[in-house]
Amino acid sequence: MTDVLRPGREEALAEWARRVRANRDQAERVRQGGPAPDFYAPVSSMFKADPHRSDEPVLDALRTLVRQGETWLDIGAGGGRYALPLALLAREVIAVEPSDSMLGVLRDSMAEHAIDNVRVVQSTWPPQDAVAADVALISHVGYDIEEIGPFLDAMDASARRLCAAVLVSGSPAAIAAPFWPAVHGEEREQLPGLDEFLVLQLARGRLCEVRLFERGAMTYADGEAPLSWLHQQLFIQSGGEKSQTLAAAVSRQLSSRDGRWAISWDPVPLGLVTWRPS
Repeated sequence: MTDVLRPGREEALAEWARRVRANRDQAERVRQGGPAPDFYAPVSSMFKADPHRSDEPVLDALRTLVRQGETWLDIGAGGGRYALPLALLAREVIAVEPSDSMLGVLRDSMAEHAIDNVRVVQSTWPPQDAVAADVALISHVGYDIEEIGPFLDAMDASARRLCAAVLVSGSPAAIAAPFWPAVHGEEREQLPGLDEFLVLQLARGRLCEVRLFERGAMTYADGEAPLSWLHQQLFIQSGGEKSQTLAAAVSRQLSSRDGRWAISWDPVPLGLVTWRPS
């Protein structure tokens, strides 16, 4: 690298890919049992949210970006946490999502709230048939995409007016990292997050606008749910020695407030990144 403050495009892409590979290879090395056909099936219900909610500043910021009559594209829409609120303002939202369980949550919420202007495309990104919209959005997507360059190039190509990304510093799975040394005897290989994304975008020649927020702690209505989520994030099965080690470690950190449970109550830095497509 000729200038650490100005990495080249290929250098930045290669380092992003290296971190994703290291994270994935570590998971495969410690995994107990085979990979799940749908990784999100055990936790998909966590991604359901009221589309009319008004307690999420980054969602309020996204709402201000919607122009009348526009079409939005939500890449990796999940259970519709952002697709459904945006559909209340946009002409149409195209929700691209490969997970059966996530799409089940999305469709249930569409029916519950009588939202019928979301077009579902079950696919990884990019889909076989190209889609286009005025604005293309990724929300907590991209952290584990090894070939992030082609992914973002396709996102740029799909957007007529604007691209947007909602990302946390680190990654959503980073909260599980402190449990890795006790359970697996090694530090977790960390995925890239918001900070690395901004460096990557500059290396790709994209000058971005960044608005910073804080995401509240990940909380649960059920005190057993955090342990179940951590089993998934540490790739271990219930009942074994590692499971018992994890349960002991979680019991020392888990606490409740106002009927909700959390492993940590610390807020996480969150960014809304926007840029004009090339």
